[in-house]
Amino acid sequence: PTSWMTPTVSADQKLNRLGRVVISLEQGSRDRHFRATALTVAMILKHALGGSQNLTGFSAEHFKDFLWRRFFEKSLPPEDFNIVTRAAFRILQVPWSAMHVGALVTRRLGCQVYPRLNTSDFDFMISETPFPAMVSRNTKLVVRYHDAIPLLMPHTISDRGWHQAYHYRALRHNVRSGAWFACVSEATRADLLSFFPEAEARSITIPNMVSHEYSHEVSPASRVLDIIKARLNESLDPPLDHKTKRGFVAASSREPPLDYLLMVSTIEPRKNHLNLLAAWERLRLERSDTLKLIVVGALGWHHEPTLRRLRPWLERFEAFLLSDLLASELRVLYQHARATICPSVGEGFDFSGLEAMKSGGIVAASDIPVHREVYGDAATYFNPYDVRDLAQSIGAAIDPTRATWRAEQIARGSVIASRYDHRNIAPQWASLLATLGPEGQ
Repeated sequence: PTSWMTPTVSADQKLNRLGRVVISLEQGSRDRHFRATALTVAMILKHALGGSQNLTGFSAEHFKDFLWRRFFEKSLPPEDFNIVTRAAFRILQVPWSAMHVGALVTRRLGCQVYPRLNTSDFDFMISETPFPAMVSRNTKLVVRYHDAIPLLMPHTISDRGWHQAYHYRALRHNVRSGAWFACVSEATRADLLSFFPEAEARSITIPNMVSHEYSHEVSPASRVLDIIKARLNESLDPPLDHKTKRGFVAASSREPPLDYLLMVSTIEPRKNHLNLLAAWERLRLERSDTLKLIVVGALGWHHEPTLRRLRPWLERFEAFLLSDLLASELRVLYQHARATICPSVGEGFDFSGLEAMKSGGIVAASDIPVHREVYGDAATYFNPYDVRDLAQSIGAAIDPTRATWRAEQIARGSVIASRYDHRNIAPQWASLLATLGPEGQ
Protein backbone atom coordinates (compact mmCIF):
# COMPACT_ATOMS: atom_id res chain seq x y z
CA PRO A 1 0.00 0.00 0.00
CA THR A 2 1.10 3.57 -0.58
CA SER A 3 2.19 5.63 2.40
CA TRP A 4 -0.90 7.84 2.59
CA MET A 5 -3.08 4.77 3.10
CA THR A 6 -1.19 3.35 6.07
CA PRO A 7 -3.28 2.92 9.26
CA THR A 8 -0.84 5.04 11.30
CA VAL A 9 -2.05 8.14 9.47
CA SER A 10 -5.47 9.49 10.51
CA ALA A 11 -8.14 10.51 8.00
CA ASP A 12 -7.67 14.21 8.66
CA GLN A 13 -3.89 13.88 8.19
CA LYS A 14 -4.38 12.09 4.90
CA LEU A 15 -6.67 14.80 3.55
CA ASN A 16 -4.43 17.57 4.85
CA ARG A 17 -1.48 15.98 3.06
CA LEU A 18 -3.42 15.78 -0.20
CA GLY A 19 -4.54 19.38 0.19
CA ARG A 20 -0.93 20.46 0.50
CA VAL A 21 -0.14 18.54 -2.67
CA VAL A 22 -2.83 20.57 -4.45
CA ILE A 23 -1.33 23.81 -3.15
CA SER A 24 2.17 22.82 -4.27
CA LEU A 25 0.93 21.99 -7.76
CA GLU A 26 -1.05 25.22 -8.06
CA GLN A 27 1.29 27.83 -6.65
CA GLY A 28 4.41 26.19 -5.26
CA SER A 29 5.57 26.80 -1.73
CA ARG A 30 7.67 29.51 -0.10
CA ASP A 31 10.53 27.09 0.41
CA ARG A 32 10.25 25.49 -3.05
CA HIS A 33 13.81 26.39 -4.10
CA PHE A 34 15.32 25.03 -0.89
CA ARG A 35 13.07 21.98 -1.03
CA ALA A 36 13.88 21.31 -4.68
CA THR A 37 17.60 21.51 -3.94
CA ALA A 38 17.27 19.19 -0.95
CA LEU A 39 15.20 16.70 -2.95
CA THR A 40 17.72 16.78 -5.78
CA VAL A 41 20.63 16.01 -3.45
CA ALA A 42 18.68 13.28 -1.64
CA MET A 43 17.58 11.76 -4.96
CA ILE A 44 21.15 11.65 -6.30
CA LEU A 45 22.46 9.96 -3.17
CA LYS A 46 19.57 7.49 -3.03
CA HIS A 47 19.84 6.38 -6.62
CA ALA A 48 23.62 6.36 -6.68
CA LEU A 49 23.31 3.72 -3.94
CA GLY A 50 20.84 1.65 -5.97
CA GLY A 51 17.60 2.89 -4.45
CA SER A 52 14.32 3.58 -6.25
CA GLN A 53 11.58 6.17 -6.01
CA ASN A 54 8.09 5.07 -5.00
CA LEU A 55 4.97 6.76 -6.32
CA THR A 56 2.50 7.81 -3.65
CA GLY A 57 -1.26 7.79 -4.04
CA PHE A 58 -3.64 10.67 -4.56
CA SER A 59 -7.29 10.08 -3.77
CA ALA A 60 -9.54 12.11 -6.06
CA GLU A 61 -12.65 11.69 -3.92
CA HIS A 62 -12.39 15.08 -2.17
CA PHE A 63 -10.42 16.92 -4.86
CA LYS A 64 -12.44 16.28 -8.02
CA ASP A 65 -12.86 19.95 -8.84
CA PHE A 66 -9.10 20.56 -8.73
CA LEU A 67 -8.26 17.54 -10.89
CA TRP A 68 -10.88 18.35 -13.49
CA ARG A 69 -10.10 22.05 -13.80
CA ARG A 70 -6.32 21.67 -13.59
CA PHE A 71 -5.79 18.75 -15.97
CA PHE A 72 -8.86 17.81 -18.01
CA GLU A 73 -11.40 20.61 -18.48
CA LYS A 74 -9.80 22.12 -21.59
CA SER A 75 -9.47 18.86 -23.48
CA LEU A 76 -12.34 16.60 -22.44
CA PRO A 77 -16.14 16.98 -22.61
CA PRO A 78 -18.03 17.36 -19.29
CA GLU A 79 -19.49 13.87 -19.74
CA ASP A 80 -16.02 12.47 -18.93
CA PHE A 81 -15.89 14.12 -15.49
CA ASN A 82 -16.81 10.99 -13.55
CA ILE A 83 -14.52 8.75 -15.60
CA VAL A 84 -11.38 10.73 -14.90
CA THR A 85 -12.13 11.68 -11.30
CA ARG A 86 -12.73 8.04 -10.38
CA ALA A 87 -9.27 7.07 -11.61
CA ALA A 88 -6.39 6.11 -9.30
CA PHE A 89 -3.79 8.87 -9.38
CA ARG A 90 -0.15 8.67 -8.32
CA ILE A 91 2.33 11.37 -7.37
CA LEU A 92 6.06 11.56 -7.89
CA GLN A 93 7.43 13.62 -5.01
CA VAL A 94 10.65 14.62 -6.78
CA PRO A 95 9.99 17.60 -9.11
CA TRP A 96 10.45 17.09 -12.83
CA SER A 97 13.04 19.89 -12.93
CA ALA A 98 14.96 18.35 -10.02
CA MET A 99 15.32 15.08 -11.94
CA HIS A 100 16.72 16.96 -14.92
CA VAL A 101 19.13 18.97 -12.78
CA GLY A 102 20.27 15.85 -10.94
CA ALA A 103 21.16 14.13 -14.20
CA LEU A 104 23.07 17.13 -15.53
CA VAL A 105 25.00 17.62 -12.28
CA THR A 106 25.97 13.96 -11.97
CA ARG A 107 26.96 13.84 -15.62
CA ARG A 108 29.49 16.59 -14.96
CA LEU A 109 30.80 14.46 -12.09
CA GLY A 110 31.31 11.58 -14.50
CA CYS A 111 28.31 9.35 -13.78
CA GLN A 112 24.92 10.51 -15.04
CA VAL A 113 22.16 9.47 -12.62
CA TYR A 114 18.47 9.41 -13.48
CA PRO A 115 16.08 8.26 -10.72
CA ARG A 116 14.55 4.79 -10.90
CA LEU A 117 10.80 4.86 -10.43
CA ASN A 118 8.98 1.92 -8.94
CA THR A 119 6.32 1.43 -11.64
CA SER A 120 6.16 -2.35 -11.29
CA ASP A 121 2.34 -2.35 -11.14
CA PHE A 122 2.01 -0.50 -14.47
CA ASP A 123 2.27 -1.92 -17.98
CA PHE A 124 2.84 1.53 -19.49
CA MET A 125 3.98 4.99 -18.57
CA ILE A 126 3.24 7.74 -21.10
CA SER A 127 5.33 10.89 -20.77
CA GLU A 128 4.48 14.19 -22.43
CA THR A 129 8.13 15.08 -23.01
CA PRO A 130 11.50 13.30 -22.90
CA PHE A 131 11.33 11.82 -19.42
CA PRO A 132 14.17 12.32 -16.89
CA ALA A 133 13.80 8.99 -15.09
CA MET A 134 13.82 5.21 -15.55
CA VAL A 135 10.84 2.90 -15.12
CA SER A 136 10.58 -0.68 -13.88
CA ARG A 137 11.58 -3.45 -16.29
CA ASN A 138 8.03 -4.65 -16.83
CA THR A 139 6.82 -1.11 -17.67
CA LYS A 140 6.99 0.25 -21.21
CA LEU A 141 7.89 3.94 -21.35
CA VAL A 142 6.10 5.72 -24.21
CA VAL A 143 7.29 9.26 -24.86
CA ARG A 144 4.71 11.51 -26.49
CA TYR A 145 7.13 13.44 -28.67
CA HIS A 146 5.76 16.82 -29.72
CA ASP A 147 8.70 18.49 -31.44
CA ALA A 148 12.47 18.83 -31.62
CA ILE A 149 12.38 22.63 -31.38
CA PRO A 150 14.79 22.74 -28.39
CA LEU A 151 17.33 20.80 -30.48
CA LEU A 152 16.88 22.28 -33.95
CA MET A 153 15.79 25.82 -33.09
CA PRO A 154 17.41 26.47 -29.69
CA HIS A 155 17.66 30.20 -30.45
CA THR A 156 13.85 30.44 -30.20
CA ILE A 157 13.25 28.81 -26.80
CA SER A 158 13.21 30.06 -23.22
CA ASP A 159 16.12 29.36 -20.82
CA ARG A 160 18.05 28.25 -23.88
CA GLY A 161 21.02 26.56 -22.20
CA TRP A 162 19.05 24.58 -19.64
CA HIS A 163 16.10 23.82 -21.88
CA GLN A 164 18.26 22.42 -24.68
CA ALA A 165 20.33 20.35 -22.26
CA TYR A 166 17.27 18.99 -20.42
CA HIS A 167 15.65 17.94 -23.67
CA TYR A 168 18.68 16.41 -25.35
CA ARG A 169 20.04 14.46 -22.36
CA ALA A 170 16.67 13.02 -21.33
CA LEU A 171 15.79 12.16 -24.94
CA ARG A 172 19.14 10.43 -25.44
CA HIS A 173 18.63 8.49 -22.22
CA ASN A 174 15.10 7.45 -23.27
CA VAL A 175 16.36 6.20 -26.64
CA ARG A 176 19.17 4.20 -25.07
CA SER A 177 16.92 2.69 -22.40
CA GLY A 178 14.46 1.30 -24.98
CA ALA A 179 11.57 3.77 -24.76
CA TRP A 180 8.96 4.00 -27.50
CA PHE A 181 8.07 7.30 -29.16
CA ALA A 182 4.59 8.34 -30.24
CA CYS A 183 5.27 11.39 -32.43
CA VAL A 184 2.56 13.95 -33.20
CA SER A 185 3.48 14.14 -36.90
CA GLU A 186 5.71 12.48 -39.47
CA ALA A 187 7.70 15.72 -39.59
CA THR A 188 8.42 15.41 -35.87
CA ARG A 189 9.32 11.74 -36.26
CA ALA A 190 11.77 12.63 -39.05
CA ASP A 191 13.41 15.19 -36.76
CA LEU A 192 13.70 12.60 -33.98
CA LEU A 193 15.30 10.07 -36.33
CA SER A 194 17.74 12.65 -37.68
CA PHE A 195 19.25 12.63 -34.18
CA PHE A 196 18.60 9.01 -33.22
CA PRO A 197 18.11 6.75 -36.26
CA GLU A 198 18.32 3.74 -33.93
CA ALA A 199 14.85 4.68 -32.62
CA GLU A 200 13.16 4.04 -35.99
CA ALA A 201 11.70 0.66 -35.01
CA ARG A 202 10.42 2.12 -31.73
CA SER A 203 8.80 5.25 -33.12
CA ILE A 204 5.36 5.74 -34.58
CA THR A 205 3.25 8.71 -35.64
CA ILE A 206 -0.07 9.26 -33.87
CA PRO A 207 -1.42 12.76 -34.61
CA ASN A 208 -2.98 15.00 -32.00
CA MET A 209 -6.74 15.08 -31.58
CA VAL A 210 -8.57 18.34 -32.23
CA SER A 211 -11.06 19.32 -29.55
CA HIS A 212 -14.73 18.48 -29.89
CA GLU A 213 -15.40 22.15 -29.04
CA TYR A 214 -14.73 23.25 -32.62
CA SER A 215 -17.42 22.84 -35.26
CA HIS A 216 -18.97 24.78 -38.12
CA GLU A 217 -21.73 26.40 -36.11
CA VAL A 218 -23.28 29.43 -37.80
CA SER A 219 -23.11 32.53 -35.59
CA PRO A 220 -23.81 36.23 -36.17
CA ALA A 221 -20.78 38.33 -37.16
CA SER A 222 -21.80 40.91 -34.54
CA ARG A 223 -20.47 38.54 -31.86
CA VAL A 224 -16.89 39.25 -32.98
CA LEU A 225 -16.99 42.78 -31.55
CA ASP A 226 -18.51 41.54 -28.30
CA ILE A 227 -15.68 39.04 -27.95
CA ILE A 228 -13.04 41.70 -28.65
CA LYS A 229 -14.50 44.04 -26.03
CA ALA A 230 -14.64 41.28 -23.43
CA ARG A 231 -11.23 39.69 -24.09
CA LEU A 232 -8.82 42.57 -24.76
CA ASN A 233 -5.54 41.80 -23.03
CA GLU A 234 -5.44 44.02 -19.93
CA SER A 235 -1.98 42.97 -18.75
CA LEU A 236 0.03 45.22 -21.09
CA ASP A 237 2.52 47.53 -19.42
CA PRO A 238 1.72 50.37 -19.74
CA PRO A 239 -1.97 49.56 -20.27
CA LEU A 240 -3.89 50.82 -23.27
CA ASP A 241 -5.53 54.21 -22.87
CA HIS A 242 -9.05 53.69 -21.53
CA LYS A 243 -10.37 56.85 -23.18
CA THR A 244 -9.30 55.50 -26.56
CA LYS A 245 -10.82 52.14 -25.69
CA ARG A 246 -14.17 53.78 -24.86
CA GLY A 247 -14.06 55.58 -28.19
CA PHE A 248 -13.49 52.31 -30.04
CA VAL A 249 -16.35 50.62 -28.21
CA ALA A 250 -18.72 53.47 -29.03
CA ALA A 251 -17.68 53.67 -32.69
CA SER A 252 -17.72 49.91 -33.27
CA SER A 253 -21.36 49.66 -32.30
CA ARG A 254 -22.20 51.79 -35.37
CA GLU A 255 -19.89 50.03 -37.84
CA PRO A 256 -20.42 46.99 -40.10
CA PRO A 257 -18.82 43.65 -39.11
CA LEU A 258 -15.03 43.72 -38.87
CA ASP A 259 -12.90 42.62 -41.78
CA TYR A 260 -9.92 40.89 -40.12
CA LEU A 261 -7.12 38.36 -40.21
CA LEU A 262 -6.73 36.02 -37.24
CA MET A 263 -3.67 34.45 -35.65
CA VAL A 264 -3.95 32.15 -32.63
CA SER A 265 -0.63 31.49 -30.93
CA THR A 266 1.54 32.36 -27.96
CA ILE A 267 3.76 35.31 -28.84
CA GLU A 268 7.26 33.83 -29.13
CA PRO A 269 9.98 34.05 -31.83
CA ARG A 270 9.34 30.92 -33.90
CA LYS A 271 5.66 31.81 -34.34
CA ASN A 272 6.75 34.56 -36.77
CA HIS A 273 4.41 37.34 -35.66
CA LEU A 274 6.80 40.03 -36.96
CA ASN A 275 6.64 38.88 -40.57
CA LEU A 276 2.88 38.51 -40.35
CA LEU A 277 2.67 42.08 -39.04
CA ALA A 278 4.78 43.31 -41.95
CA ALA A 279 2.62 41.44 -44.47
CA TRP A 280 -0.59 42.74 -42.88
CA GLU A 281 0.74 46.32 -43.02
CA ARG A 282 1.52 45.78 -46.69
CA LEU A 283 -2.01 44.49 -47.36
CA ARG A 284 -3.53 47.51 -45.60
CA LEU A 285 -1.42 49.82 -47.74
CA GLU A 286 -2.04 48.08 -51.07
CA ARG A 287 -5.56 46.68 -50.72
CA SER A 288 -7.66 47.89 -47.80
CA ASP A 289 -6.88 50.14 -44.85
CA THR A 290 -9.88 48.70 -43.01
CA LEU A 291 -8.37 45.21 -42.69
CA LYS A 292 -7.82 44.49 -38.98
CA LEU A 293 -5.57 41.97 -37.26
CA ILE A 294 -6.64 39.91 -34.26
CA VAL A 295 -3.94 38.06 -32.34
CA VAL A 296 -5.09 35.57 -29.70
CA GLY A 297 -2.46 34.30 -27.31
CA ALA A 298 -0.42 34.79 -24.18
CA LEU A 299 2.84 36.73 -23.98
CA GLY A 300 5.51 34.05 -24.21
CA TRP A 301 9.28 34.22 -24.04
CA HIS A 302 11.15 36.93 -25.96
CA HIS A 303 7.86 38.59 -26.89
CA GLU A 304 9.14 42.17 -26.46
CA PRO A 305 10.15 42.91 -30.11
CA THR A 306 6.77 41.73 -31.37
CA LEU A 307 4.86 43.72 -28.78
CA ARG A 308 6.83 46.90 -29.57
CA ARG A 309 5.93 46.54 -33.25
CA LEU A 310 2.30 45.69 -32.51
CA ARG A 311 1.61 48.28 -29.83
CA PRO A 312 1.02 51.36 -32.07
CA TRP A 313 -1.67 49.39 -33.89
CA LEU A 314 -3.18 48.22 -30.60
CA GLU A 315 -3.40 51.80 -29.39
CA ARG A 316 -5.28 52.78 -32.56
CA PHE A 317 -7.52 49.70 -32.29
CA GLU A 318 -6.55 48.58 -35.76
CA ALA A 319 -5.08 45.42 -34.23
CA PHE A 320 -6.27 43.54 -31.14
CA LEU A 321 -4.46 41.34 -28.67
CA LEU A 322 -6.90 39.01 -26.95
CA SER A 323 -6.43 36.51 -24.13
CA ASP A 324 -8.35 33.97 -22.02
CA LEU A 325 -10.87 33.10 -24.71
CA LEU A 326 -13.29 30.23 -24.42
CA ALA A 327 -13.32 27.65 -27.21
CA SER A 328 -16.85 28.80 -28.09
CA GLU A 329 -15.50 32.34 -28.62
CA LEU A 330 -12.54 31.17 -30.68
CA ARG A 331 -14.95 29.20 -32.83
CA VAL A 332 -16.74 32.45 -33.71
CA LEU A 333 -13.48 34.26 -34.54
CA TYR A 334 -12.33 31.40 -36.77
CA GLN A 335 -15.61 31.35 -38.66
CA HIS A 336 -15.77 35.08 -39.43
CA ALA A 337 -12.08 35.78 -40.11
CA ARG A 338 -11.16 36.53 -43.69
CA ALA A 339 -8.43 33.97 -43.03
CA THR A 340 -6.66 32.32 -40.11
CA ILE A 341 -2.90 32.71 -40.56
CA CYS A 342 -0.40 30.10 -39.33
CA PRO A 343 2.99 31.72 -40.13
CA SER A 344 5.32 29.70 -37.85
CA VAL A 345 8.83 28.83 -38.99
CA GLY A 346 8.84 25.68 -36.84
CA GLU A 347 6.08 23.46 -35.45
CA GLY A 348 5.49 19.95 -34.24
CA PHE A 349 1.79 19.94 -35.16
CA ASP A 350 -0.11 23.31 -35.01
CA PHE A 351 -3.70 23.12 -33.81
CA SER A 352 -4.96 26.53 -34.91
CA GLY A 353 -5.31 25.72 -38.62
CA LEU A 354 -7.32 22.57 -37.91
CA GLU A 355 -9.49 24.37 -35.35
CA ALA A 356 -10.21 26.99 -38.01
CA MET A 357 -11.08 24.32 -40.58
CA LYS A 358 -13.43 22.59 -38.15
CA SER A 359 -15.08 25.96 -37.52
CA GLY A 360 -15.64 26.67 -41.20
CA GLY A 361 -12.71 29.02 -41.72
CA ILE A 362 -10.08 29.65 -44.41
CA VAL A 363 -6.42 28.90 -43.61
CA ALA A 364 -3.15 30.33 -44.94
CA ALA A 365 -0.02 28.67 -43.57
CA SER A 366 3.75 28.77 -43.81
CA ASP A 367 5.21 26.28 -46.24
CA ILE A 368 6.92 24.01 -43.72
CA PRO A 369 6.78 20.18 -43.77
CA VAL A 370 4.39 19.76 -40.84
CA HIS A 371 1.83 22.18 -42.30
CA ARG A 372 1.89 20.41 -45.66
CA GLU A 373 1.46 17.09 -43.86
CA VAL A 374 -1.36 18.14 -41.53
CA TYR A 375 -3.30 20.69 -43.59
CA GLY A 376 -2.91 19.03 -47.00
CA ASP A 377 -4.68 20.83 -49.86
CA ALA A 378 -7.02 22.72 -47.52
CA ALA A 379 -4.60 25.62 -46.93
CA THR A 380 -2.84 28.29 -48.97
CA TYR A 381 0.94 28.22 -48.44
CA PHE A 382 3.60 30.91 -48.35
CA ASN A 383 7.32 31.31 -47.66
CA PRO A 384 7.45 32.36 -43.97
CA TYR A 385 10.67 34.32 -44.53
CA ASP A 386 9.37 36.32 -47.51
CA VAL A 387 7.01 39.14 -46.49
CA ARG A 388 6.04 39.84 -50.11
CA ASP A 389 5.04 36.20 -50.71
CA LEU A 390 3.22 36.10 -47.39
CA ALA A 391 1.21 39.19 -48.28
CA GLN A 392 0.44 37.94 -51.80
CA SER A 393 -0.73 34.54 -50.55
CA ILE A 394 -2.95 36.04 -47.89
CA GLY A 395 -4.27 38.56 -50.40
CA ALA A 396 -5.24 35.74 -52.76
CA ALA A 397 -6.89 33.81 -49.94
CA ILE A 398 -9.05 36.74 -48.86
CA ASP A 399 -9.89 38.00 -52.35
CA PRO A 400 -13.67 38.67 -52.29
CA THR A 401 -14.01 37.74 -55.97
CA ARG A 402 -13.00 34.13 -55.24
CA ALA A 403 -16.16 33.09 -53.43
CA THR A 404 -16.35 29.70 -55.18
CA TRP A 405 -12.74 28.89 -54.32
CA ARG A 406 -13.32 29.88 -50.68
CA ALA A 407 -16.33 27.59 -50.47
CA GLU A 408 -14.28 24.73 -51.90
CA GLN A 409 -11.47 25.38 -49.39
CA ILE A 410 -13.94 25.33 -46.50
CA ALA A 411 -15.28 21.98 -47.74
CA ARG A 412 -11.77 20.56 -48.10
CA GLY A 413 -10.89 21.83 -44.63
CA SER A 414 -13.84 20.04 -43.09
CA VAL A 415 -12.64 16.74 -44.59
CA ILE A 416 -9.03 17.27 -43.51
CA ALA A 417 -9.99 18.28 -39.96
CA SER A 418 -12.19 15.21 -39.52
CA ARG A 419 -9.06 13.03 -39.70
CA TYR A 420 -8.06 14.39 -36.29
CA ASP A 421 -11.31 13.61 -34.52
CA HIS A 422 -10.96 11.42 -31.42
CA ARG A 423 -12.88 8.66 -33.17
CA ASN A 424 -10.03 8.36 -35.67
CA ILE A 425 -7.09 8.94 -33.31
CA ALA A 426 -8.11 6.94 -30.23
CA PRO A 427 -7.96 3.58 -32.10
CA GLN A 428 -4.36 4.32 -33.05
CA TRP A 429 -3.45 4.61 -29.37
CA ALA A 430 -5.36 1.44 -28.59
CA SER A 431 -3.46 -0.40 -31.31
CA LEU A 432 -0.07 0.81 -30.06
CA LEU A 433 -0.76 -0.15 -26.44
CA ALA A 434 -2.15 -3.54 -27.49
CA THR A 435 1.03 -4.18 -29.45
CA LEU A 436 3.30 -3.16 -26.56
CA GLY A 437 1.26 -4.77 -23.81
CA PRO A 438 1.96 -8.19 -22.27
CA GLU A 439 -0.49 -9.91 -24.61
CA GLY A 440 1.06 -8.26 -27.67
CA GLN A 441 4.62 -9.34 -26.93
